[in-house]
Amino acid sequence: QVQLVESGGGAVQAGGSLRLSCAASGDDISFDCMGWFRQGPGKEREGLALTYIHGARTWYPDSVKGRFTISYDSAKKTVDHEIANLKPEDTAMYYCARRTGSYCSYNYLESPDKFNSWGQGTQVTVSS
Repeated sequence: QVQLVESGGGAVQAGGSLRLSCAASGDDISFDCMGWFRQGPGKEREGLALTYIHGARTWYPDSVKGRFTISYDSAKKTVDHEIANLKPEDTAMYYCARRTGSYCSYNYLESPDKFNSWGQGTQVTVSS
């Protein structure tokens, strides 16, 4: 069973950037659908980025295109999530998730229930 551990969150000022990392241990995630989600206070969980590592494919919702970048560091075996030009509305708990199997698509951004492994999350707080 894979374990996912997020890191890299913190308190930053608006306009800054952060690089979040998701370390996966216990299983090979190369053929899985990996994603980053977030959940702000009183809000539903929101899909931010997906990647299918083996196929080198990524998906983003239109709301974050250009600011969010998901990537895989093969040396560290981490799925990273870079956030640029942070805004106060980006304040949330950020989660890494894994969906086993070789299928990954844009639609899964709206379906966190399709993911069967989650990390504990890392908090991002953006001040104006």
